[in-house]
Amino acid sequence: MGFAELFLIGVGLSMDAFAVAVCKGLAMPKIRWGQAAVIALFFGGFQALMPLAGWVLGQQFERYITSVDHWIAFILLCFIGGKMIWDTFHEEEVSRGQTEFSLKEMLMLSIATSIDAMAVGITFAFLQVQILPAVGLIGCTTFALSLAGVWLGCRFGSRYKDKATLAGGIILCLIGLKILLESI
Repeated sequence: MGFAELFLIGVGLSMDAFAVAVCKGLAMPKIRWGQAAVIALFFGGFQALMPLAGWVLGQQFERYITSVDHWIAFILLCFIGGKMIWDTFHEEEVSRGQTEFSLKEMLMLSIATSIDAMAVGITFAFLQVQILPAVGLIGCTTFALSLAGVWLGCRFGSRYKDKATLAGGIILCLIGLKILLESI
């Protein structure tokens, strides 16, 4: 898997974190860069750690699943992408002005937005992806997009949140289809 594919996976995975970061920005009447950096660090850190955890799990089961790994990658990526597409049309709105910031909430949001990254890490094990550059790229991409999301949320409101989540879901589905087609 090349840099472009890993970057697109990073972008696709970060879209749910981006959408939540936009919501966090919506709650800020004025941008607070310290909070924005903490939000981006949480999301970027968890988006890097979860694929690593998934990769470790996937390594344990690789010998049993190599004959169907492309199907597993396709199903997982399409499931994750499909859920993101579904969420685009079925999420509740966040009202502006809710300025409460909690590390416990950030921990829960970071885990929730990075569960899909664990599944991608499992597929990385099956596809023999070099994990450290992959998780580094995913973490950095998510950090940058989350920071941008907080700023955009504060600056422009909820105009782009759904479009970003939809784009991320479509990207993950297309990458899953590409992996399947290359293996058949």
